[in-house]
Amino acid sequence: MSQALKVGFVSLGCPKNQLDAEVMLHELYDAGFEIVSEDIDADVVIVNTCAFIESAKQESIDNIIDIGWLKKNRQLRGIVVTGCLAERYRDAIFDELPEVDAVLGVGSIHDIVKAVKSAAKGKRYSSYLDKDCVRLGGERIITTPEYYAYLKIAEGCDNRCTYCAIPNIRGRFRSRPMDELVDEAKVLEGLGVKELVIVAQDTTKYGVDLYGEYKLAELIHKISEATTIPWLRVLYCYPDKITDELIAEFRNNPRLVKYIDLPIQHISENILRRMNRHGGSDVVRSAIARLREVPDMVIRTTVICGFPGETEADFEELCEFIKETKFDRLGAFAYSREEDTPAYDFDGQVDEQIKQDRADIVMAEQSRISEELNRKKIGEVLEVISEGWDEVSGAYFGRSYADAPEIDGKVYFRAKKNTISDGEFVRVRITEAVDYDLVGEIVK
Repeated sequence: MSQALKVGFVSLGCPKNQLDAEVMLHELYDAGFEIVSEDIDADVVIVNTCAFIESAKQESIDNIIDIGWLKKNRQLRGIVVTGCLAERYRDAIFDELPEVDAVLGVGSIHDIVKAVKSAAKGKRYSSYLDKDCVRLGGERIITTPEYYAYLKIAEGCDNRCTYCAIPNIRGRFRSRPMDELVDEAKVLEGLGVKELVIVAQDTTKYGVDLYGEYKLAELIHKISEATTIPWLRVLYCYPDKITDELIAEFRNNPRLVKYIDLPIQHISENILRRMNRHGGSDVVRSAIARLREVPDMVIRTTVICGFPGETEADFEELCEFIKETKFDRLGAFAYSREEDTPAYDFDGQVDEQIKQDRADIVMAEQSRISEELNRKKIGEVLEVISEGWDEVSGAYFGRSYADAPEIDGKVYFRAKKNTISDGEFVRVRITEAVDYDLVGEIVK
């Protein structure tokens, strides 16, 4: 009996991409391959890439080149490239990165077994099936810690923001049926998941293609009824689709954590219009005001600095809005000029250094806001999900409801080592604020 091929996996980018990786891992496992955690032990390595902005593309390319070293110097026989970079650049990847043996577009994730077999033989293989027709969902190998998992409720995007390549890469918006998602949530609960993170390119649009109206609130409610998962979290919401039903679900559902990821990108009417963001600045302000009527609501957002045509006045307006709104969480990014997007050809392109300087100014202001908000938490008792032991500080760390996995800050707390399990909920009284993190002590 021949020894099973050993397959390594590197998944880059967002949780939505990670879920595709989990589906591919299961198909490989089902086909009899051995999944290994170290690239150096693998016969074939799959690099599941991101290509949303220039820095993400470069990270993907750097990883492919690094793994290529193993082909020359170790036992590695093949490299398979999947994900957004593969979909966006297709066979050009073979020309630019000759160490690559197989390329799969996002519509071809279910061809992963063929790709790995071909790559192991040193034969080139590529597949780019219709991304709008790829089968969504399916069994997967969970790659997150056992106490939390992502649930992708839709694929693709129809919003057509002028700076964004995602609709070209991922295709049109397609929701998954509600019953299928509820069943998957029940399976994840059975695996020990205590925090279910709901994701899509635009979660707030969920259901409109299948049911003719926005159904995110109803989906959350049904998952709550069908499971006892303690924390449900929703990411990637759009301001123009915050319904009264969703607000009510946040207010009335104790297991839907009071946290929303609401990327606004800008507040200047001029820039929002050029970005093709739906609804304008009034809609952004209204959505934030309505969400803040929910007690203890935490709002995370992102903004883009240096978009084509952004004047000093536009940027000042953004800065003033951030100062007055005091977002609980905020990330600022310098505009990345992406080919095959409308904004690539816009007039008024901003100098690279100015773009980065503006992003740095925003983040400096947000750092002050975050410190101010965190200091107000001193003395409060927070429920924290424990995530591990930090050897440097000699303390456990975890997250409160106000912190999404791998995105936001941590809560550090002291307890005797080996007395707290990963995924265990503990009550922590906050005693100190350090940058974006909190420090506290366990309350019995």
